[in-house]
Parts: sequence; structure tokens; C-alpha cells
Amino acid sequence: MLVVELMLKLDNVEVKYLDAVLALKGVSLEVADGAVFAVLGGNGAGKTTLLKSISGILHTDEGEVTSGGIYFDDYRLDKLPPEDIVKLGIVQVMEGRRVLEHLGTEQNLLAGAHLRSDRAGVKRDLEKVYNYFPKLKALKRQSAGYLSGGEQQMLVVGRALIARPKIMLLDEPSLGLAPLIAREIFDVFKRLNEEESITILLVEQNVNAALSIARYGYVLETGRVVLKGTSSELLINEDVKEFYLGLSLSGKRRSYHDVKHYKRRKRWLG
Repeated sequence: MLVVELMLKLDNVEVKYLDAVLALKGVSLEVADGAVFAVLGGNGAGKTTLLKSISGILHTDEGEVTSGGIYFDDYRLDKLPPEDIVKLGIVQVMEGRRVLEHLGTEQNLLAGAHLRSDRAGVKRDLEKVYNYFPKLKALKRQSAGYLSGGEQQMLVVGRALIARPKIMLLDEPSLGLAPLIAREIFDVFKRLNEEESITILLVEQNVNAALSIARYGYVLETGRVVLKGTSSELLINEDVKEFYLGLSLSGKRRSYHDVKHYKRRKRWLG
């Protein structure tokens, strides 16, 4: 594998909900420091569960890591509470653009600084957010609940940036957005990685958008990693093209488990 210096590692992780439903089934993956990695897959694949297991908020859905380990630098995350995980520099941007609707745009951004005491640094980072998302500066007094979907997505990413993340966990950031807006936001992700050295773990159903900025990708289905490889390898892989970029040759969409290319699958997972 191309990883040189690891920042994040999941080692054979299993996750259960309500002590019964097995959502992740022995997932192992690695994220290199300073890179963008993508996790791809359809609905119900386990992508959001994977991010929540890293950020420590599984308990909100009565879930827990029941086997394996999650490691960030020298820390074991699955033994830490969420507030300590955030302090390490791991910040998750949840699916669904969860803004504080009755607060203004700038108040929402400053909520990301609740663990910081360096007022001058917060002020500088606020201006940095406005540099990446100029629309937010013009809307800084606007109630967040009245922002468009694209503006709200910019807002939650900006709020995460105020928290000074070492790694940003992004859950379906393009969901429900017009293609032009999604492209604009993905361009910012690329800049954040290149200009701020923020490592990004990106969960997405939009394969083309994710692999356009990622170095490496994993494909999840029903809680398991079924493919992995560099972005260029995944983009030309026939199984990815058939089952994640469009319809099968027969015109019908099938489960990845219907794929008969077992030798190819074994090679990608090897």
C-alpha cells in the first residue's frame, strides 16, 4: 500500500447497535498523514457508522465498537470519550448540514471554537473561513436556518475548520447539492488539504467527486471492505464502474455481491 506515515488506522473493527445488529464486520483501513482518503459505497454500507466509530459518537445511536481497535497517532480512540477525541484534532462534519438554525452564520462558525481560548487565533481563523467561503462573510448576520443547502454545507465545514482539525471526517458533503455547488465545495476540500495540511477522510456516494480529490479509496458494502486501491485504480476498475458509477450492462442495478469477478476482487483486496 502507498501509505508512508499513518495518522489513522482501523484494525479489524466490528460495530454493533443495540448489542445485536452488526454494522461493521472486521473493517481495516489506513489513512496517511496529510492525504485525502475516500470511503465509497451505497446506502446502508456502513460509511456513517465508520465515521461515528472514529469520532466516538456511536453511543448516540446505541452503538459500540465490540471488536478490533481504532488508532490515531499514539492514541487508541475506541477507548476515549468524544470530547477527548475532538481535543486530539479529529472533527466530524455530520451528514445533513446540522446548523444551529436560530443563530446567525458567524455565531454558528464561532461555535466551532468552544474548546479554544486563544481569541486572536480564533479571529484569524474566522477570516480564513471567510477567505475559503466568501459567501459566508456576506451572510454573517443571517440566521443559519434561512441559508440555502449549499451555504449551510459551507457553514458546517467552516465551523469544523474553526476547531483547527488535524483530520476532518466528512460525511456525504455533496448530498442534495446542485452539481456546481458540490464542485465548488470539493475544490475547497482540495485547497484545505493542500494549503492547510488537513488530512481528510471523505465518505461519499458520488464516486467521481470523491476520487477527483482523493489519493486512495475504500469501497464498503454491508459493513465490509470489498475493494481498495488508489483513486486512479478504482476509477478504471470494471466493478466500480458497473456498480458504483452507473448501471450494469443489462441496464439493471445489482448488489456488489452479485459480481462474478472473484479473481479480480481477490487481487484488489490482497
